[in-house]
Amino acid sequence: MKKREKSIIYRRLVQSYLSSVISISLVLFLAGLTGLLAVNAKSVSEYFRENIKISILFEDSATDTQAGVVLGILKGKEYIKSATFISREDGTREMAEILGGDFLEIFEVNPIPISIDLFLKAQYLEGDALSEIEEEISSMPLVREVVYQESLVNTINNNMERAGMIIIVFIALLLFISFVLINNTIRLNLFSKRFSIHTMKLVGARRAFIRRPLIAKGFVQGLVSGLISAALLSGVVYLIWQDLPDLYKILDIKMISAVIGSVVVLGVLLCVISTFFIVNRLVSMSGDDMFY
Repeated sequence: MKKREKSIIYRRLVQSYLSSVISISLVLFLAGLTGLLAVNAKSVSEYFRENIKISILFEDSATDTQAGVVLGILKGKEYIKSATFISREDGTREMAEILGGDFLEIFEVNPIPISIDLFLKAQYLEGDALSEIEEEISSMPLVREVVYQESLVNTINNNMERAGMIIIVFIALLLFISFVLINNTIRLNLFSKRFSIHTMKLVGARRAFIRRPLIAKGFVQGLVSGLISAALLSGVVYLIWQDLPDLYKILDIKMISAVIGSVVVLGVLLCVISTFFIVNRLVSMSGDDMFY
């Protein structure tokens, strides 16, 4: 009978410990996932900005050689990420794919101009920098027009700034919620040991002596939970690498590694700190408070 009771008690302790570890792991996983979004927000923002195409259209009298000279000048500019020359024949071929091969029949002459497709570095698509670049390019010889989707640029810039603020607020809120949830989980786990703690206090055990083994357990619990959440986050990164290789290329792997490591450290710190304060409170409780 005693063996059966011990087995039941042991099973309940294991279940309680596992439920605590799983709860803490999930909270840390959510915090880490938000952290991954935060540290890669800049990379994602730069990716979208640097994929906005700017087309330079030349006058009908411009030749390939003259356009090539302008291309050479542009490639030497610090704000250029890449520049591609589009001949009249290449432009006509692209339009034929979009509008159909017979679209030129309604024109007496080929209306497709020689052009250059530009992609700028991300920092030059913010503020007044793009307008200054547009003016500089427009003043170049034989350049007729500089074309880009201004509304798209404004939308990306405004949304990225707004998204950055939302992520910062969300991270702060999530960290607070994480601490509260982890603290409550540990408090419920330790509250079941209040009578043992009170008995140790009655026989003269010092607060540090009572606290030491419980903090050690909290350290292990935080470490295990952190490692589980780190494994889950690594799984998410692996899935991105497998299914979304283009997105994976723009991710900052060093920052991702830092976030995953920080989750483990955060799990240990939160568990140790929570255990420290909760044990101090339990040690300070009177015998009557044990039952409430």
